[in-house]
Amino acid sequence: MPDTATAALLAWYAAGHRDLPWRRTCDPYAILVSEVMLQQTQVARVLERYGPWLERWPTVEALAAAARAEVLAAWVGLGYNRRALRLWEACRIVSEQGWPADLRTLPGIGPYTAAAVGSFAFGRHELAVDVNVRRVLDRFGAGLEPPPGRSAAFNQAAMELGALVCTARAARCGACPLRDRCPSRGRAPEPSRRRAAGERFEDSNRWVRGRVVAALAAGNGVPAGIAPDRLARAVEGLLEDGLVVRDRHGLSLG
Repeated sequence: MPDTATAALLAWYAAGHRDLPWRRTCDPYAILVSEVMLQQTQVARVLERYGPWLERWPTVEALAAAARAEVLAAWVGLGYNRRALRLWEACRIVSEQGWPADLRTLPGIGPYTAAAVGSFAFGRHELAVDVNVRRVLDRFGAGLEPPPGRSAAFNQAAMELGALVCTARAARCGACPLRDRCPSRGRAPEPSRRRAAGERFEDSNRWVRGRVVAALAAGNGVPAGIAPDRLARAVEGLLEDGLVVRDRHGLSLG
C-alpha cells in the first residue's frame, strides 16, 4: 500500500484531472510524440497540433517514411525545430530495430522522456522527473515516490500537481492534497528566472531561426527585414544542425 502522502496524491488525481489525449493511450509512439511536443511548449498549443500530427503520421513507420523536410515543416510553431528532427531520427531507428530496452539510446531522448515513455507505455517502475515533478519533490521532501505497479498514475499525478497547484510562481497550498504533510506549506515560491529588463524574445537567435524555418516551410525563401549579421548567424546554426540545406538554388528545409 502507498504511504499516506502518495495515497492522497493518487486519490486527488483520480478524483479529477485534465482529460489530455496522450493520457488515453499506451502506444509508445503516441506518447513519445506528446512528450517531445510538450518540451517547453504550452499544453494548449500541443493540443492543437497533436491530433493532426497523429492523423498524418499515425505510427512509427509512417513518420519514419516521411521526408525530413515534411516533418520539419509540420513542426513549425512548436518551437525548437531540432526536436522534430530527433523525433524523426528516433522513429527511423525504431521502425528498423524495434523499441530498445534503454530508450535513452534513441536520438533526443533524455532521462525524463525515457522514464515517461517507459512508465506510461511499457508499465515500467520509473519516476519521470520533469520541471513540475522536481518542484513538487523539492518542496515536499522525502516520502513521496511511486508505489510498485502504479508508476504511471503517480507520474501523471505529480505532473498535474506541479502544473496546476504547486506552481513555480504561486503555489496554491490551500488546494494541495499534500498540504497537511508538506513542510513547505505557506512559503513563498522562489522567483523564477525572467529575461533581463529590455530583453525580448524577438532579439534572440532562436527567434530568427524560427522565422527562417517558418519562411522556408511556407515556400517564401529567406525572410526579409532581419539584420544580415543576425540572419547569417541563424542560418549557419541551422545548417550545422541539419535543419536546412544549401544548394545552387539557395536554402531549403533539410
